[in-house]
Amino acid sequence: MDHQTYSDAWLRGILQSVQTIALTGASPNPQRPSFAVMGFLLSRGYRVIPVNPGQAGKTIHGQPVMASLADIAEPIDMIDVFRASEYVDAVVDEALSLPVRPKVIWTQLGVYDERAAAKAEAAGMAVVMNRCPAIEYPRLIGGEAHR
Repeated sequence: MDHQTYSDAWLRGILQSVQTIALTGASPNPQRPSFAVMGFLLSRGYRVIPVNPGQAGKTIHGQPVMASLADIAEPIDMIDVFRASEYVDAVVDEALSLPVRPKVIWTQLGVYDERAAAKAEAAGMAVVMNRCPAIEYPRLIGGEAHR
């Protein structure tokens, strides 16, 4: 798949079909983009599970932080990757080891790994790279963008 261009209908379909999102690289720091995006996604009705080994056992936006994807006790529809590009492959490998694989791997702005994307797609997952759901949601579905 071409990971430079996505149809609006395809992105809208993803945003309308997922319910549970694991947000890897979640930060409790209000100045970090992951904090704002997590708050935005929660405000739109998504179940968002923060994942950050350094924050495990704490909460972000009132949600308990998990150390890893494997620690999440429910199926995940989408993994939102707020990690540097060099970590995407490891996130995909962790997703592939889950008992129920997520439907979508979504990487944030500036996060791109074509090899990891190919591996995820070969396993049946959709991949969106270098996009932010908190930007795409208001553009495609409506409502205010996150601040």
